[in-house]
Amino acid sequence: MVNRRTWLTSIPVMAVMIAAAAYFLLPVLWVLFSATKSPGDLFGTFGLWFSDSPQLFENLGRLFTQDNNAYGGWLVNSLVYAGVGALFATVMATGAGYAMAKYEFKGREALFSIVLGGVLVPATVIALPLYFLLNGVSLTGTYWSVLLPGMVSPFGVYLARIYAKDSVPHEVIEAARIDGAGDLRIFYTMATRMMTPAIVTIFLFQFVAIWNNYLLPLVMLNDSKTFPVTLGLTLWNSQTQRDPMFYTLVVTGAAVSAILLIIVMVSLQRFWKAGLTAGATKG
Repeated sequence: MVNRRTWLTSIPVMAVMIAAAAYFLLPVLWVLFSATKSPGDLFGTFGLWFSDSPQLFENLGRLFTQDNNAYGGWLVNSLVYAGVGALFATVMATGAGYAMAKYEFKGREALFSIVLGGVLVPATVIALPLYFLLNGVSLTGTYWSVLLPGMVSPFGVYLARIYAKDSVPHEVIEAARIDGAGDLRIFYTMATRMMTPAIVTIFLFQFVAIWNNYLLPLVMLNDSKTFPVTLGLTLWNSQTQRDPMFYTLVVTGAAVSAILLIIVMVSLQRFWKAGLTAGATKG
């Protein structure tokens, strides 16, 4: 009876999970299948399966040769924006979160409240003020106009503080100080290892957020050579009425972009597993 009741109550939960998985996965599958099709088959065949004459390699060849390899440049730009921005944001967020969790100083809670306020502010609200601020120092239209805002992550600071508070014991810090270790050494050699799952999570969240960001590059950049993938594909999408071939280019470019994000997620997944295992064996 107990097992049957548990099974019955789990059905709605499983239904919701399956519906959520379908909601997120079906568009990705459509893009991946559509990237193998010709412009004629793109809308004339079933979206979630291959056409009778797939041409993935032809599409990839056109993608990386169109407009003098514009897509390759956009891809490199996205990697620079997302990689460098996420790296700096992770370093600063980890240090700030650790300091707020392990050090007592005047105004700590007020400062943390300001950080939480930054988490709640939508990106669309600060895009125009950022433009005027960076335009005042002649940085709009340059790589820095996208890089600098990406180096700040209020959510990363919040996550780092919450994780450091529970995963880095005060006893370990005090023992290290007794042995003569300084605060910087404790942070870089001990605390960061204990906070590895949180650090990887912050990096991935910021990497994906910068990679998928469309509004900020749209506001800041005016030269197609500095565009990231999101803005570059939008530029091509505006030309689909002139040449239907751009439909295939946009879909194939979106598929390549999605695959790169999946590779990053899968390659860093082992750090989450290691963190979960360590947490399960504590105490």
